[in-house]
Amino acid sequence: MPSPKVIIKLKRDKPIRNQHPWIFSGAIDKVQDANAGDVVTVVDSGNNFLARGYYNPSSQIRVRILSWQDEAIDDDWWENKLRQALSARQVQLQQVDDGKSVAFRLINAENDYLPGLIADYYSGWIVIQALTLFIDHHKQQIARMLMDMLNARGVYERSDVDVRKHEGLSSETGTLIGLPPPQSIEFEHDAGFKMSVDIQTGHKTGFYLDQQQNHVAFKELVASRPEKVRILNCFAYTGAFTVAALATGNAEVVSVDSSREALELAEANINLNGLDGNNAQLVQANCFDYLRDAELSGESFDFVILDPPKFAHNKQQVERASRGYKDLNMHAFRLIRPGGYLMTYSCSGAISRDLFQKIVFGALADTGKQAQIVRHLSANDDHPVALTFPEGEYLKGLLLRVI
Repeated sequence: MPSPKVIIKLKRDKPIRNQHPWIFSGAIDKVQDANAGDVVTVVDSGNNFLARGYYNPSSQIRVRILSWQDEAIDDDWWENKLRQALSARQVQLQQVDDGKSVAFRLINAENDYLPGLIADYYSGWIVIQALTLFIDHHKQQIARMLMDMLNARGVYERSDVDVRKHEGLSSETGTLIGLPPPQSIEFEHDAGFKMSVDIQTGHKTGFYLDQQQNHVAFKELVASRPEKVRILNCFAYTGAFTVAALATGNAEVVSVDSSREALELAEANINLNGLDGNNAQLVQANCFDYLRDAELSGESFDFVILDPPKFAHNKQQVERASRGYKDLNMHAFRLIRPGGYLMTYSCSGAISRDLFQKIVFGALADTGKQAQIVRHLSANDDHPVALTFPEGEYLKGLLLRVI
């Protein structure tokens, strides 16, 4: 039986040779003997080997590359790739070996050269997201291997993301192997406090693991202030920024989220750490509306945090998303006291770091204020970005001092 093959158009093979992991339909000349979910050999117009990847005609990304070597995608390949990803998390794995309850990213999809696969670790449980058809077909094998490698208690699936629709897949959740997870799981945050998360129904896989080092930096900044500070935490979710600030004993925090369940998690995490609830105001509201109302009522803060959900899921939504980011940041700037700080983020992959900075600049210009970039912010170190895949840098942020 002929092996499945994808033939690339003449002069359209440069991105593949430069090790970009995606092949779009426009670059493909012919597809031979390939069905959805098959591993295919990718060749140039002269039939020269380029890569090996997996194919799905239902997706705009027709092929996602697994290897630029002429090698079999078999059990040994999976074992090597998974261990390669784990080897980049030696600090976290040592914490696991030492018996610590920690949470971190195990596998970061294309950035760990395993396209379509997200895996996170939470105090003995692994959470997997199978974003593509090929990964969905192999998720049991992946779960078994990861469980053995980490001696985990169980592997839970959170494949309830919209991107699966582009692969012809529906949402799926549930235990893949081992023990089912409890309703809440506690872990020791890098910033020195505890967090309780729900990996079964929480956002993403239960927690914004990509923000841990930013929580640490924020805690240190708040602790460095000589006087008690007032903080507004928008899109508070589980309240990690809130807990980080309260843990310093140097802050009062207003935490705003549209979800009552999220605020209940935030309150539980405040109580879990024995923090003073009198310094924590939890507000269920639309953050856009809250910022406008706070401005009208003359509120002011020493810190404002904006960590909204993804506004742009694709390039077609960039313009609308840009307006949303500008509106948020403009009202936030107006609430910040002189010498205060804005910590602002975008997790939209379609919004580049340069564009996001320009949007925030535009928001600042409309307020007539001045601000300095203190630090460029990004995802945690366990969320690496492949140098050949700039699209992998989805989280970008700015720490700004407002004058």
